Amino acid sequence: MKIVMLTNDTKNKLMNDLLKRATDDYSEQESVVKVIIKDIHDRRDDALFEYTKKFDKAELNADNIRVTPDEIEAAYEEVDEELITVIRKAISNIKTFHEKQKRNSWITTEDNGVILGQRILPLESVGVYVPGGKAAYPSTVLMNVIPAKVAGVERIVMTTPCNAEGKVYPTTLVAANEAGVTDIFKVGGAQAIAALAYGTESVPKVDKIVGPGNIFVAIAKRLVYGHVSIDSIAGPSEILVLADETANPEYVAADLLSQAEHDELASATLVTTSEELAIEVSKWVDTFTAKLERKDIIQKSIDNFGNIFVAKDMNDAIDAANEIAPEHLEIITKNPWETMTKVKNAGAIFLGEYSSEPLGDYFAGPNHVLPTNGTARFFSPLNVDDFVKKSSIINYNEEALRAVHEDIELFAKAEGLTAHANSIAVRFKG
Repeated sequence: MKIVMLTNDTKNKLMNDLLKRATDDYSEQESVVKVIIKDIHDRRDDALFEYTKKFDKAELNADNIRVTPDEIEAAYEEVDEELITVIRKAISNIKTFHEKQKRNSWITTEDNGVILGQRILPLESVGVYVPGGKAAYPSTVLMNVIPAKVAGVERIVMTTPCNAEGKVYPTTLVAANEAGVTDIFKVGGAQAIAALAYGTESVPKVDKIVGPGNIFVAIAKRLVYGHVSIDSIAGPSEILVLADETANPEYVAADLLSQAEHDELASATLVTTSEELAIEVSKWVDTFTAKLERKDIIQKSIDNFGNIFVAKDMNDAIDAANEIAPEHLEIITKNPWETMTKVKNAGAIFLGEYSSEPLGDYFAGPNHVLPTNGTARFFSPLNVDDFVKKSSIINYNEEALRAVHEDIELFAKAEGLTAHANSIAVRFKG
């Protein structure tokens, strides 16, 4: 990995390089997605089946598009019992963590006759998109479904691509069943997002769509936003490790590569106050990369978006981390809790040398759907609040409104909205 001194120039270059990964120039793909969305909107099931045949080579119809209980039962026979046990442990951890995020409706009553409050209700239906092309992602199922279940969403519809024989990854089906998905449909791509957004004869319309996907899925989510709510448009994965001389270079290198293997565009960055650590980490990165299965992807990721910065002190290192606002931030310092108090921007923070990032991906409980590309400055991880809606409650009696009616009328007239003012004044014209 490249080792450079941390300066304003090198930091700015890193920021520019990271932003290049999220180019907005997808006009060619967007034109394709627009056609698909309109076609699904207009022709519904007929278009959905045609696109599934075209892209996934599967012959779907109204009778076989939905995953059946028999198919789910068969999936359990194909998945190792030990993995099912681990999935159940992970569900317990994720559920426990997210239950602490729940908030209740509230009401306040004042002596002057004013009653105010907030009513919190779950969304009625949510669509979860789960990729299914080159690999199975049961962890994606759990992280997107469980917060919705904890929030109280009654109908959770999952779409995921099938193979040419109409089969879905068994681990995906097992995770969906264990997490409590209501309906599973064998469709993927932009056509699945359009079906969830507008509804077809087979796939019900939902209120919100969550879950990752390729560029066509991401564009489709952006284009249907407004007809439905969406979670976010996720960028390539990223990790930043803050470390001092006490860190174990072998551990740091392994953690950097855990994200580099995701994607050729994934970013792995070490910011350290120790030049010796920087050199040792770079050596371990080379050693591990040569042995890992996805070494071609890892090498391209490291070559293009892998960096080691040596900072003059920890304050400079922390400032850099706050500007980058990484998706995953590991703090491996002498006192990681103290270091964390100065961190303002990060999707998820992992403290200490035994809190490796994959712990958050699969098992610990916090959500692994995190803000990327610096958006941790203003976005949060997927959470229970993403699956509820809030209504304000306002109740004034006559005495309470009489006490303030002239103030409201003055405010309305100042904005030129005399009908607003009259709506209040008419109640006290006598």
